[in-house]
This record gives sequence, structure tokens and C-alpha cells, in this order.
Amino acid sequence: MPYVKPIERFQRVNFLASSKVQAFTYVVSDVGVTADANGKKIVKAGTILPKNDATAEGILYTDVDVTNGPQPGSLIVEAYIFEDRLPTAPDAAAKTALKEIKFR
Repeated sequence: MPYVKPIERFQRVNFLASSKVQAFTYVVSDVGVTADANGKKIVKAGTILPKNDATAEGILYTDVDVTNGPQPGSLIVEAYIFEDRLPTAPDAAAKTALKEIKFR
């Protein structure tokens, strides 16, 4: 008898205002990330890392699963971003720190 598992569906919100994006590899930490209903620790795309303050270095390009510890992800450092589509609104200090990211 085959094992059948239901397919989980979700929708992604496009927060990019342009196709021109500069991103680099970044190790996404699992510290402070809470598990969801399935026991997975997912850092959502659009999250400002490492924190939404003056220490901000960029915006996470895609979801990253950190259930088993820190994992590599793609960090946007230069782009045009729709601010209102991010999971959390950027702090004023984070906007200043993210010099090459233009918010619309």
C-alpha cells in the first residue's frame, strides 16, 4: 500500500518592484525562529536580516528552512522593493542601513 501525503499549498507575495536584483549568499540563523504547525522553522522571504534595525544587511530573497540549524540563503542587497508587501514593515533605521535598496 503506497503512502499518500496531502499536498500543502501556499501563495508567494512578490515584493520585488523590478527584475534587477543584486543578491549574495548569507547564512540564515535559526536563533529566535519559532516552529510552525508542522514543526518546521521557516524564515519567510522578505525578512530583513539580521534584524529590522540599524544592523540590517539585506532582505531575504526566498523562504529558508532552518529547522535543522543555520542554512544558506540569498540576501538581497540592491533592488527596488514594494515596502507594503514585506512580511514586516521596515524600521526607519533599517531603511537607512539598506542604502542600495529603494523602497516604493
